[in-house]
Parts: sequence; C-alpha cells; structure tokens
Amino acid sequence: MIVTISTPPVTARADRGSTMQPGSQIPAWTFLTHHARVLLEIARNPEVRLREIAVEIGITERTVQTIVNDLHEAGYLTRQRVGRHNRYTLNTDQHLRYPTEADLPVRRLIDMFSERDLPTGPPPHQP
Repeated sequence: MIVTISTPPVTARADRGSTMQPGSQIPAWTFLTHHARVLLEIARNPEVRLREIAVEIGITERTVQTIVNDLHEAGYLTRQRVGRHNRYTLNTDQHLRYPTEADLPVRRLIDMFSERDLPTGPPPHQP
C-alpha cells in the first residue's frame, strides 16, 4: 500500500508557526539553546570575552553573563581572572542536564562541534 501525503507550500509568516523571523535570515528557533552555544564558544576560545560571544550568537552581553553564571553554578565551567579578563576552564565530564541525555558527558556535545571546526583537506606542510 502506498500512502501519498499532500502538504501545502510553506510560507514565512510573522506568527509563532513561522520558521524564520520576520524580515531576516535568522531562524525563529534552533536545535541548540543559548546555553549550549555559549558553552561551545568558550570551548573554542577559553579566553573569549562575553561581548564577543554576544556578537557571535546574536544575544545581549547581559544574557551571556547570566548564562555563564548558570554554567558556573551548575559546575560546567570555572573562571580564573587573567589581567582584565577571564579564562574559562570547562568541566567536560559534567553530564548533560535533560533526563534522556543525563548519561552523556557534555564533552560529547563539544566534540561533535569541535570536529566541525577542524580544517578540511590535507594538513599544512611542515618543513
């Protein structure tokens, strides 16, 4: 038996069902939370400034600060003052928070996105 499902064409709307924010190329929702995105930015650069994270992710610096505090309080990172900025150290053995993923260390998430950031092609020639 073959079942054919017909769906109407999708158009971007300015309501909750829209997949894009009105007037932009930014999706209305994504699979990763801001907490995950902040954690990944810190994993990429442990000396990143909160302002840089905010610009990269597209949220306010204050929101980044709140998220970093959440991650610190939950044991995902520690902060060390270096001059006028912080250096972050991640606790990659800390487990994910949602019950269905609670058996997985956060390292798995970081590794998945770190692999994406690796250069492609042959390694540079070393004399």
